[in-house]
Amino acid sequence: MQVDMIGLASVGFIAAIAAWIFAARFSKFVTIAGGVVSFSLAVSLISKVSEAGSVSVGTFLYVDPLSLVFLIPTCFLYLATAIFSAGYVHPPAGYAGVRYMRNFYAGLNLFCWAMIAALVVNGLALIWIAIEITTVVSVLLVAIDRTDGASEAAWKYLLIASLGLGIGLIATIFIYAAGSHSLGSSYNLSFNVLISSASSFPPQVVRLAFVLAVIGYGTKVGFFPVHTWLPDAHSEAPTPVSALLSGSLLSVSFYAILRFFQVTEKAVGSEFPRGVLLIFGLASLGTAALYLVSQRDIKRLLGYSSIEHMGILAVGMSFAAPIAVFGVLLHVIAHALAKGGAFFGAGSILRKFQTKDMARIRGGMGLLPWSGPMFLLAVLALSAMPPFGIFRSEFLIVMGALQGHDNVAAVALVVFVTMAFFGLTYFATRTILTPTSGAASQGLKVGEPSSYIVVAMGLCLLGLVILGVHPPGQLVNLIASAARELRG
Repeated sequence: MQVDMIGLASVGFIAAIAAWIFAARFSKFVTIAGGVVSFSLAVSLISKVSEAGSVSVGTFLYVDPLSLVFLIPTCFLYLATAIFSAGYVHPPAGYAGVRYMRNFYAGLNLFCWAMIAALVVNGLALIWIAIEITTVVSVLLVAIDRTDGASEAAWKYLLIASLGLGIGLIATIFIYAAGSHSLGSSYNLSFNVLISSASSFPPQVVRLAFVLAVIGYGTKVGFFPVHTWLPDAHSEAPTPVSALLSGSLLSVSFYAILRFFQVTEKAVGSEFPRGVLLIFGLASLGTAALYLVSQRDIKRLLGYSSIEHMGILAVGMSFAAPIAVFGVLLHVIAHALAKGGAFFGAGSILRKFQTKDMARIRGGMGLLPWSGPMFLLAVLALSAMPPFGIFRSEFLIVMGALQGHDNVAAVALVVFVTMAFFGLTYFATRTILTPTSGAASQGLKVGEPSSYIVVAMGLCLLGLVILGVHPPGQLVNLIASAARELRG
């Protein structure tokens, strides 16, 4: 167990150093190796966590069912993005290309390492440090192409995320202050200590801390009204970085909120934190649904889709029925795979047509015989079409709402998701299914930019079908255990 835990906490960092040293020659293979090792270690923990309830190394590293549910899709997307990047990244010639490859692959590995670290550390303070590191590294990756749009998006992201994490730090301080009333001033913020003692914390302080945590970490999750950095950053960043931002970073930040949720639920009951999440979730869902029906940039379209799905997670957590919580955790995994596959497809389209403007993209199905249809399938998966995993997770969330008699929230959820469905599918199908014509097809040949892209998309779609048709029994048991954690 110690080898698995220490490996997860260090592989990405070691890969980042190796990618920097080897630069252009072997950095992409080092990154793929880092993804393979990380995902293998995460999967190996499933049986161990299921048997023991949790595994830890000292007081700093800790994995339980809840953190492992987030760890598995993060490590999977690390691997898939590494494969995609091997075929997508085309550096300039000469020394500038070597420098770009060194910076990109070292940054990519460091970004994945920081996200994994946030999921294996034990304590609210350590989570805050790890997510702060993800901000610094991902800002540099967003701006790596040095275009005006990328620089502006990176600065906007840095300012908003830093402000949000400052609020998140205040939330952590308030939780520490609440615990000092019963635990003294020299205790640590580890999860077991906080959750076991939360019932004696001052309720008003805990309520304030939770609201601050939702606002603070909500900037990284993409909750309304602190979401404005997200579409710009996801649109301007290199496509592999966009996939990690949407598929992994947002859910890692949501994981931090869930840790505050556990403490708050123990201290003041479940009604208050669920009500807060319902408000932010519905506001985010409504905002995303409205913007999705008016987008023209293919990557901004997927960025607003991420806001929609984070809203679904928040709304799902507001429902008291156990099946809704199970659906939320399944949705975390399914969304990572679907968003990764969709951004990989968008990257393939961008490489073929050299534009993100959907009005200028036509005939993707004919010109991209593999990634074109796979992109359409990924978008349909994001839109909750069967037989993909998101259909199953959203169905469980709505079923939980009806079981808990949250009928108004259930209706709002269905209406906003339906609006988002029409926005996503309308524009995506136009780019893929409309025949080639005019300037859109001038000089373009049939073929894929790279087989690496096809492999990465295939992995994501295969995982989505498995989650939708017959999820592995061990994974189902793990999600059920994590759901029981969140229900106290």
